[in-house]
Amino acid sequence: MGEILGAVGDFIGGNWWLWFVFGGSIIGGVRGIAAWSERAAKRRHRRRLEVIRAKAEAKALTATPLPAGVEESDQRSRADRLQRLMDAHDDVTRRWLDYELDVAKLIAFPTMSDGREALTAAFLRAKKAADGLRPASADARVDADSLAEYRDAVHDYEVAFDVAEQDARRVRDSGFTEAERKRLDRAQQLLQVAVDQSATAAERRLAYRRVRDELDGLIAISDEAIRVLEKKVAPPIERRRPPEPA
Repeated sequence: MGEILGAVGDFIGGNWWLWFVFGGSIIGGVRGIAAWSERAAKRRHRRRLEVIRAKAEAKALTATPLPAGVEESDQRSRADRLQRLMDAHDDVTRRWLDYELDVAKLIAFPTMSDGREALTAAFLRAKKAADGLRPASADARVDADSLAEYRDAVHDYEVAFDVAEQDARRVRDSGFTEAERKRLDRAQQLLQVAVDQSATAAERRLAYRRVRDELDGLIAISDEAIRVLEKKVAPPIERRRPPEPA
């Protein structure tokens, strides 16, 4: 504002004769500008005071502890929401393990075990993010931001799994060559023999070895899935009862 008044003064100083014609108007205009400037300064000052007051009130609100009953109720409500999120998290993991630990499903839907597939890779990243944000228990004290972050991660985990599963059921083994698809078919047939308890132990073991040979280089099978399959192929032998005395 000072620059405007200075410019007006310079202009009038260079054109002094204007005072005789417009002197009264110029003085009135300068006074009006000065009054407007003063009002604008007061408005800026009031806004600064309002911002300072709002910040002080927000700080006082966060610093003041909630009453015991209100705080306990809020924590209980947050624990309930957290438990529901953890249940949803566990449900998606169980659905994933249905594929991860079942060799028959992996043969039928091979992309579910292939981290090179874009949708499977996205699901695995979402799983890692949700697992990393998961609290130790539903009773853990988490703030609102952490709860919201975990909620979003679980939602992403659910959506990513659904998309990957739908795509795996759609494409099945279409990404393999004809020769590779024949190997998958043989592996599926041999797997039925390997877990057939009516077959002899030798037949089951032979079928199991051939399943491993057919899948070698085609599908990545986790060590845990192999252990689960081996238990089905060679269940524990029942202990023989000692002969009863004559």
